Amino acid sequence: MAQTTRPPPNDPSYDLLHQRGRHPLDAIFNPRSVAVVGASERQGSVGRTILWNLISNPFGGTVYPINPKRPNVLGIKAWPSLKVLPEPVDLAVIITPSTTVPDIMRECAELGVKGVIIISAGFKEIGPEGVKLEQEVFHIAREAGIRIIGPNCLGVMRPPTGLNATFAGDMARPGNVAFISQSGALLTAILDWSLREAVGFSAFVSMGSMLDVGWGDVIDYLGDDPRTRSILIYMESIGDARAFLSAAREVALRKPLIVIKAGRTAQAAAAAASHTGTLAGSDEVLSAAFRRTGVLRVDSIADLFYMAEVLARQPRPDGRRLTILTNAGGPGVLATDALVMGGGELAKLSDQTLAELNGFLPPAWSHGNPVDILGDADPERYAKALGVAGADENSDGLLVILTPQDMTEPTQTADRLKPYAKLGKPVIASWMGGSDVAAGERILNDAGIPTFGYPDTAAHIFNYMRRYTYNLQGLYETPVLTEEPERREEAEALIREARSAGRLLLTEHESKRLLAAYGIPVVETRLAASVDEAVHEAESLGYPVVLKLHSRRITHKTDVGGVRLNLANADAVREAFEGIRRKLEELGQADAFSGVTVQPMVRLDGYELIVGSSLDAQFGPVLLFGAGGTLVEVFKDRALALPPLNTTLARRMMEQTRIHEALRGVRGRKPVDLGQLEKLLVRFSQLVVEQRFIQELDINPLLVSAERMVALDARVVLHGPEVKEEELPRLAILPYPVKYVGRCKMRNGEAVQVRPIRPEDEPRMVEFHKTLSEQTVFLRYAGMMKLDQRVAHERLARICFNDYARELALVVERADGERRGEILGVGRLTKLPGTEDAEYAMLISDAVQRQGLGSEVLKRLVQVGRDWGLKRIVADILPGNGAMQAVSRKLGFEILQPGGMGEGMVKAVKVLD
Repeated sequence: MAQTTRPPPNDPSYDLLHQRGRHPLDAIFNPRSVAVVGASERQGSVGRTILWNLISNPFGGTVYPINPKRPNVLGIKAWPSLKVLPEPVDLAVIITPSTTVPDIMRECAELGVKGVIIISAGFKEIGPEGVKLEQEVFHIAREAGIRIIGPNCLGVMRPPTGLNATFAGDMARPGNVAFISQSGALLTAILDWSLREAVGFSAFVSMGSMLDVGWGDVIDYLGDDPRTRSILIYMESIGDARAFLSAAREVALRKPLIVIKAGRTAQAAAAAASHTGTLAGSDEVLSAAFRRTGVLRVDSIADLFYMAEVLARQPRPDGRRLTILTNAGGPGVLATDALVMGGGELAKLSDQTLAELNGFLPPAWSHGNPVDILGDADPERYAKALGVAGADENSDGLLVILTPQDMTEPTQTADRLKPYAKLGKPVIASWMGGSDVAAGERILNDAGIPTFGYPDTAAHIFNYMRRYTYNLQGLYETPVLTEEPERREEAEALIREARSAGRLLLTEHESKRLLAAYGIPVVETRLAASVDEAVHEAESLGYPVVLKLHSRRITHKTDVGGVRLNLANADAVREAFEGIRRKLEELGQADAFSGVTVQPMVRLDGYELIVGSSLDAQFGPVLLFGAGGTLVEVFKDRALALPPLNTTLARRMMEQTRIHEALRGVRGRKPVDLGQLEKLLVRFSQLVVEQRFIQELDINPLLVSAERMVALDARVVLHGPEVKEEELPRLAILPYPVKYVGRCKMRNGEAVQVRPIRPEDEPRMVEFHKTLSEQTVFLRYAGMMKLDQRVAHERLARICFNDYARELALVVERADGERRGEILGVGRLTKLPGTEDAEYAMLISDAVQRQGLGSEVLKRLVQVGRDWGLKRIVADILPGNGAMQAVSRKLGFEILQPGGMGEGMVKAVKVLD
């Protein structure tokens, strides 16, 4: 075994090894000691309530009241300041006026306090003076490595550990649901409700104004918390959109993340802005972001808790088909309406299911879905019907409805249905009534079958479950590889030239050249500055033609009479040319006329679509797809998505629109090639993320049919020449990092390409794992891992779909020859949440080991770490993996045997410059 060293206590790598087990947010959520700055004896004061909550709910730590005017508070010795405390504290809770907070923060920084909760209000919500105070506090915290929750918040509660650093009136019951809210008042109302309903929580977090700790930080922390099984959020503003989306996607794969977002209407958004001091942003964009990351959005507080309960007790449905079992027709009809109006559908019972039901149900049963088993149904009839309906493969879930008729036995029926709580598909129930059905409801809930008072509510919840499944499936689905654009430089030059000339608007001709550079088909377009040129180009193209205004200033040509269609001859072209020029003269815009463009009149029996991009205040560039043409604003059939797209995300974007159904083929029309349309949307998203100086971009119409698709018109608005690249709105989701694509050679001289991994690499990764020996697998995973485990779809989907804000995997592939594209190795760098450190791992195919690939990949990963601004990169390596230790040493890593970790692993640590 290679010799290892133990670092001295003042070595940065020593700090990492001995503190890595403690998350930076542990200082807030799991403190060993707490100081209450502003603790008070005054009855009804926040300082008194917080101190009382901390000392009356033991959390295993010490509490220090800070009050310079009193020797003790609530019978506990008080201290005049943080500086005179007998020990350092993990957490300071600040309750003093906002103007005093910067000085207290300086004291915290000096004493090494790592967590602060600022209860005080009076910051950005009061205007410019408050903003200035916030910025001062933030800079102090950032320099000292202090994490802050607040300001203007209720505080933090951890019922399982006993921590109650809030001014709420009670302590929540322990449970496995975390509730995070921007509204402290809503938290206290939910707390009161939860005590009455015996609902428990793993965490209760009031976010306040989110000066420092935001949604992403808390979601990451609770995502790794073993006490938390689901996370509920009340949101008014999203804050750091990129951090939220990154954390949400990561955690949604493991735990339900359910959000209610206030501010859907303009009036509510204005109220939220005045509450939090933050603009709300577009609600439609936020919904698109939630879909993208696997987050479930609900419409009411009740739905938040319904969904937390049902997802904890029942599996998600595979589809939208629900079977309704009832002993009364009316409730079944109500449930059906709610189901269909929410996007679900009734399951079509199979012939076998119908035959089995006919075998024991009365002749008057409904013979369809809803399955009405009639008012005299006894517990045995309910159980047999549920068993038969549940076995039908055409059904994705079951709703059992009971109304308490005279002959009904609600309690016995519930008891008889307990064995069906685990059918492999969701089973939910609506026991309608009051005291007569209460015992039956308890039996079902205890058995794991969630109950609802009304059947339409139950159907509504099933639709939410189906939507949640749909969102998560998008995270796992493997997309189809699309071609890389080959004319990026041409597009960049075109935009650079226009901006250099001080223009904010590309002409239609330039816009189409831009689209063509990214492989988006456009109609042939020629410029004509005079009548004679227009006639010449028309005759060259062949009649009929279209003339459109060519202008560097006017963006909407139709509004100024700048589009003339179906011109059949030279006279019509001359008349159209002069007509466009005269119209501009009449409007006083003669100097905006630079000629016309001449295009063939495309006769195509197809659909007019719109594809566009614009900027959102919080999410940056946003994509739009929908029904296009001149009435696009009237019909408003559109869907939004965040770039970049892959083919899976493009298809899901289209599925949100009504026009999508027509594109699949209706009324005898052939379907559009949706696969090609998906790829077109992917290329469009590449254009948006790569050409960042584009402010707005519309293709309207994009004409599509079974035969072809072509952009007939386009409009591009640029950022002004005064806007620098670093000032551009940042993308909410980091795009594919092209900068890390490069070539090198193995020691045997063969050329290979090193590039970031893509979701489309999943099939190649399956083949790569087949090349690995048992020894290589053992050394990488510190144990044996079977091939079918390593290549499982859900596992590889997560490995191949990188969130470039938190991880980057580089693959090495053959660059030439018949085996071009074959993956030979993978190296991954993953940020450690809440730190400035990252961990690397590597796997090289046996056939090309000792060819220098490990060193090459690790060298590139170290550069990625520097680009990310990391402090350290680490890896855990088996003592027997001498090759990996040698590669690490070669790249400047220390190989350490950390004390207290046992002899099972050694650690490679590199402190970055």
